Amino acid sequence: MGIRIEKVDLPGIGFRHDLVTEGGRRVSVVSYRDGERDLGIFDEDDPDQCRDTIPLSEDEAAALADVLGASVMVSRLTSLSDDTTGLFTEQIALPTDSPYLNHPLGDTKARTRTHSSVVAIMRDGQIIPSPTPSDVLRAGDVIIAVGTRAGLDAVARLLANGPD
Repeated sequence: MGIRIEKVDLPGIGFRHDLVTEGGRRVSVVSYRDGERDLGIFDEDDPDQCRDTIPLSEDEAAALADVLGASVMVSRLTSLSDDTTGLFTEQIALPTDSPYLNHPLGDTKARTRTHSSVVAIMRDGQIIPSPTPSDVLRAGDVIIAVGTRAGLDAVARLLANGPD
């Protein structure tokens, strides 16, 4: 089943986006003209009856989007390995004593040295997709890399110890 999102105009109020899950549940976000948002949870037995609403500030809505976006991105990257024999996705915590801490990702030359690709960086609950060589590695970063088992082991060693 494809993802089904419906947009409903609410004249004089704003609009509502409804997401219908595979299980038939409906979740909505009402975006008011003044910028406020409500998250709506619909009744299981009556999909037209909103059971509960949760007001969200702009920061809360952004945080929820970040959390959902980050988890979806990671699960989609991880599912790549399910379809491709010999290809793995791994999350590698940047060691606190890494020689690359506070240095650009390009300094690692990870792809050239390990034949694995850094496809994202998770930082403070957010995803930096397709990081560029100029993206600076920070304390607490989790590197998401794709490659062979040997290549990913090499990325972990590289981030921990620098080049051999």
